[in-house]
Amino acid sequence: MYEGDESNFDAAPPEESSNRTFLIAAGILGGIVLLSIACLAGYALLVVPGQRQAAQQAADAKATQDAQINQAVTATFEASIFPTQTLPPTPTQVVAQASATNTPFAVTPSPDPATATVAAALTQAAAAQLTVVPTSTALPGTGFADEYGLPGLVVMAMAFMVVILLARRLRSGPTISK
Repeated sequence: MYEGDESNFDAAPPEESSNRTFLIAAGILGGIVLLSIACLAGYALLVVPGQRQAAQQAADAKATQDAQINQAVTATFEASIFPTQTLPPTPTQVVAQASATNTPFAVTPSPDPATATVAAALTQAAAAQLTVVPTSTALPGTGFADEYGLPGLVVMAMAFMVVILLARRLRSGPTISK
């Protein structure tokens, strides 16, 4: 057995050095959080007012258009209700009397049923091309972000950062040995 060096096993272990990597990572994540908050503030101060103004202008244009349509419909209805004065009919003189003439009847060929069917189909196809089909331009309101919104996501991200920091702190805390 080796008897050269007697070590003291009852001595305390060396102190843990500072964890620079963790502090750098926490600083980077904190910087990202601060940068995202600054971006949210910029969005709220610069973009949202413009969107609200555009929506207000669209609502004003729609109200003006509705008022014009209402006025036109009312004028049409009132014109159909109220009687108008018309001039009495004036007699006109007949210029010439109709006389019987001997004209032969022109024989017109009857159209082919297949040709009539094709013509009807082409007419329906042309009408279908002119028909405007309404399509939706709005985005669907589904998904996680639509339910909780962007501020909720930011709050949850900060809560997860706190959980990570607390878990790290509890792991590196002092241990009780028997």
